[in-house]
Amino acid sequence: MMITKHMNLGLKLALATSAVWLTLSMPASTESADGGHASAPAKMASATVDGDEIQRFCGNIADAARDRRYALQAEELQKLQAEIDERIKALDEKRAEYEKWMRKREEFLSQAQDGVVKIFSAMKPDIAAEQLAELKPNLAAGILMKIAPRKASVILNEMKSTEAAVLTTIMASAVRREDPS
Repeated sequence: MMITKHMNLGLKLALATSAVWLTLSMPASTESADGGHASAPAKMASATVDGDEIQRFCGNIADAARDRRYALQAEELQKLQAEIDERIKALDEKRAEYEKWMRKREEFLSQAQDGVVKIFSAMKPDIAAEQLAELKPNLAAGILMKIAPRKASVILNEMKSTEAAVLTTIMASAVRREDPS
């Protein structure tokens, strides 16, 4: 019902606007229906009434138009919020899956490292020294740090002095120094 009322007012607005343009484009006096001449000020008065009606129409629908615009914006924001919530949920699922795989990886690496340390601990020092010299220095130093200190010192003693120095430097920098205070 409200829309029909606004449509009727819109039609009146269009007619009033057309009347104003016709009035302005016509000569100062025209012949009226009874054979007399109507003056331009009389026609302007009727156009002013229509102009007032136009202003009332615009004033009446301004709040409704604003409310509808806000409602449309609110609907759009709700849709966007729903999409964001779905994406956050998907990201949380992916993060949980990633963390699960990381835990499995860490467990495997821990077991593998323990196995590697046991292997190097069981080797003869001269052969272990040769094998560690072929590895990346950080990896070799990590293995040596997990081997019992007495066995690690014998392995380092079997290495070339430059290789042993590099590994010792890496191990020393990895050890956390405690504050004397």
